[in-house]
Amino acid sequence: MPASPIRKLVPFAELAKKRGTKVYHLNIGQPDIPTPQSMIDAMHKLDVKVIEYSHSAGILSYREKLCGYYAKHGIHVTPDQMIVGAGASEAILFAVQSCLNPGDEIIIPEPFYANYNGFAISAGVRVKPIISNIETGFALPPIEEFEKAITPKTKAIMVCNPNNPTGYLYSKEELGVLREIVEKHDLFLFADEVYREFCYDGSSHHSVMQLQGIEDNVVLFDSVSKRYSACGIRIGVMVSRNQELMATAMKFAQARLSPPSLGQIAAEAAVDTPDSYFDEVIGEYQQRRNTVVEALGKMEGVICPTPKGAFYVNPHLPIDDSDRFCQWLLEEFSYHEHTVMLAPSTGFYATPGAGKSEVRISYVLNVDDLKKAMKCLEEALKSYPGRTL
Repeated sequence: MPASPIRKLVPFAELAKKRGTKVYHLNIGQPDIPTPQSMIDAMHKLDVKVIEYSHSAGILSYREKLCGYYAKHGIHVTPDQMIVGAGASEAILFAVQSCLNPGDEIIIPEPFYANYNGFAISAGVRVKPIISNIETGFALPPIEEFEKAITPKTKAIMVCNPNNPTGYLYSKEELGVLREIVEKHDLFLFADEVYREFCYDGSSHHSVMQLQGIEDNVVLFDSVSKRYSACGIRIGVMVSRNQELMATAMKFAQARLSPPSLGQIAAEAAVDTPDSYFDEVIGEYQQRRNTVVEALGKMEGVICPTPKGAFYVNPHLPIDDSDRFCQWLLEEFSYHEHTVMLAPSTGFYATPGAGKSEVRISYVLNVDDLKKAMKCLEEALKSYPGRTL
């Protein structure tokens, strides 16, 4: 099981803080945006004598409410086409365990969310990576690359849209390419769409659930963690119109009894969050993105595409080894008793040696803190012993 690139450097950050160094946490996608008050109120007003198990698929009223949420986004599903999980993480693991046997393969464009590796290993599944390039802004690799990677063991393709860690937003045309591959080879198409709301510059999100002709092949994953800035609630969902798949996934859901009841109560309340909340949040994140991208663009030797979604960038830095650099930032570097914590991008690749000159930056802090963090990074790059330019 690989160590998390997002969390493995936490002990070094804790030591830095003990030395009196302020650490700007850009390593983890933990928003500082306030959680909607409706979620907080739902927990405060809870009046029960026993906190019971829920249905293994999740509380019915919550799943019914989710149907309304998805309908607003042009996705028409029913409650029995959903299984609520302890975060999207559990939902993804259920799908991998249900659709692939040990030894099967799943194709994932990289860099990709690091925990996909962990889910695959847990299920005995092999990840077949296809590299997307920073030169194209991490666009979907050409269809020829998918065709070359497909073997008799290939059972699924996985994408994250908008992407974590790159922030790339797949276009309708790119999803059409995936539809063509999936239909031709009868594969499952897994799509992590937890950042659906976070699209910038007037861009629109297109869901795999809207692809026609492969309805039984598509599995959607979603979560309240980022959408409502409620990561600790640990509520996500898998959605599929494939009845056989959902019946199989239900066996895994029953084996863990039920998803968190308190989390579902808060998540159900969150569905009523007004659009004005997202308008404000998206405007704030776009400002944060611009702050980070503009600062990185002024640093010598740094390459950073402008992402259209999520709240991450995955820049190339003039460094020899991102793991070494990120640890050095916490162990040895300080600028006016400040430093920055980043996630080395090696953990977001399955290809050995890839990502050594890249880091993931989560722009989840306020603009003032981001400016200070970027100044720390700029000064760090000037003095890092392993600088390559």
